Amino acid sequence: MDCAQHQNHEGHQHGPGCGHTAIQHAGHTDYLHGGHLHHMHANHVDDHRVPVNSANPDSCSQAHQCGAHDGGHRHGPSCGHEPIPHGDHTDYLISGHLHHQHGDHCDNHGGVVLA
Repeated sequence: MDCAQHQNHEGHQHGPGCGHTAIQHAGHTDYLHGGHLHHMHANHVDDHRVPVNSANPDSCSQAHQCGAHDGGHRHGPSCGHEPIPHGDHTDYLISGHLHHQHGDHCDNHGGVVLA
């Protein structure tokens, strides 16, 4: 994974018990923080993204019915769910999988492993 240093990360040390949701990702643990996936790397923090692949597609799944929220719920910056970077967009973490608002429905962009 390329080193994509997160700018202006103020002194917080991510790790077990830091208070942020931990995600197993690409053979290591990242931490959801402010809409970013942070990875501690030497003396700085890297920004990571969940890649688009067969486990985490970015395709439409219009028939997705997970029961995690009612049909009127719309995912976005103030929806109350944790944003998580996925490919070139933002998804929202719901019960261990990625939801993506797509018009009048919610797509399932696959699962993640919570640490």
